[in-house]
Amino acid sequence: MTLSFASHDDTDQKTISFTEIGTGLYAFTAEGDPNSGVIIGDDAVMIVEAQATPQLAQKVIQNVRQVTDKPITHLVLTHYHAVRVLGASAYQAKQIIMSDVARSMVIERGQEDWESEFQRFPRLFEGHESIPGLTYPTTTFRNRMTVYLGKRKIDIMHLGRAHTAGDAVVYVPDQNVMFTGDIVEFQSACYCGDGHFNDWTHTLEAINQFNPEAIAPGRGDALVGSEAVSNAITNTRSFVTTTFQSVAQVAARGGTLKDAWDACRNICDPKFKDYAIYEHCLPFNVARAFDEARGIDTPKIWTAQRDMEMWTDLQG
Repeated sequence: MTLSFASHDDTDQKTISFTEIGTGLYAFTAEGDPNSGVIIGDDAVMIVEAQATPQLAQKVIQNVRQVTDKPITHLVLTHYHAVRVLGASAYQAKQIIMSDVARSMVIERGQEDWESEFQRFPRLFEGHESIPGLTYPTTTFRNRMTVYLGKRKIDIMHLGRAHTAGDAVVYVPDQNVMFTGDIVEFQSACYCGDGHFNDWTHTLEAINQFNPEAIAPGRGDALVGSEAVSNAITNTRSFVTTTFQSVAQVAARGGTLKDAWDACRNICDPKFKDYAIYEHCLPFNVARAFDEARGIDTPKIWTAQRDMEMWTDLQG
């Protein structure tokens, strides 16, 4: 059976949830669509993840305005992917923050990623005509920076490579709550097409060392309580390692990408097939795992043309 490309058949609007995960901390979630986070300080608001378009960002803003009238002054983008960053202009934030590696990836591959993701998942680009262009940060950091919203301290950190080379997490120590971007997912496939499998598990362990009381993951419901957090980290680790090990075994014996695809499906389907965006992610994940297993450290740039060719070779 030939599947429609990526998420072309995913046209249903998702139910939005706005969940308080700590005092003045909220997770904006939508049934497996990209999440955003909200941090309310003494005198201002920080948003984590912009959404894909200014029009979709307005849904986040509407929910913020239900709980505070404080100005939105800061926007943190955990990585460079289009579905996370292209709605940034809607917030009119004074400071847009990324890791310096994430900024370099906007320059290196941001336009190609925009075109690729727009082709993959049209529904997530509702109101795409309003996107003014690529999103660049006003502020970058290498390993760590701290922002104060009044007395509220917010640590923004690069704990290691995972979903991309430049991933950031946002940590609010007064509530022991973390916004992890796509390093951690809940009941959703990890997109690994630009990932670093061998580093990912170490980065998950670095997150785990904080023993967070709650996490807003990249996709899926908010995780409140140490048990929910631990389970999500464990399941994310399992997804990443199972995918990579099944592919790496094929690469080690000189098999083809199609051989790796078949091996990965045999092992991953029984465990993860019901996860959100599983079929969408799988070909990209296998292709990247196959490259990494053969010593290619820097992920190849995905383009709209490369996407279609790879999809035809594997999912087709």
